[in-house]
Amino acid sequence: MKKEFATLLNGLKAIHADFKPISTEIIVVADWVRWKCQYGCKAYGKHLSCPPYTPSVEETRRLIQCYERAIVARFEATPNPRVPPKRIHHYLWNAIRIMHDTMFDLERYAFLSGYYKAFAMVALPCTYCEDCLPERDGFELDQAVKRFCEHQDRVRPAMEACGIDVITTVRDAGYELGVLTSPDDKIEFFGLLLIE
Repeated sequence: MKKEFATLLNGLKAIHADFKPISTEIIVVADWVRWKCQYGCKAYGKHLSCPPYTPSVEETRRLIQCYERAIVARFEATPNPRVPPKRIHHYLWNAIRIMHDTMFDLERYAFLSGYYKAFAMVALPCTYCEDCLPERDGFELDQAVKRFCEHQDRVRPAMEACGIDVITTVRDAGYELGVLTSPDDKIEFFGLLLIE
């Protein structure tokens, strides 16, 4: 039996309290975002949660149209001081894992609450394995690459990898967010849970 939406939100808050319910109408999907992944991110092509292995921008637009509501969840990241910031993925490894696990837990809770279409999206590359399949020597990927993923039940695509303009979307949700200019800046991540 499907829980009332207010009851669902209370249950989600028990998992992670820092989120805001939104209408999917404010989710901005733009072609340029995926290009920034392709030309600017050192993780491009190295993780199955990132391009070119993720759904296209057009597929993301169609997915968002299947939902009317979502939540935007905010996470504060604690970097690993033993890793230089220029190795951003490893600098934030544990924080990324916590965010990915929490988004999975939010999706699962919503699903078990009767919101069977619940689908989580995360930020940044996956950290479930030390090296993802595309990085492994001699591993040949085919058109169904995700079937080889060791954590395929938990891995969700990064919003930016699918073309979601995260900065505009979270600002429109009411969070303040800007471009980081120093490794000393406060680092925040955002996840998205589509709910219907």
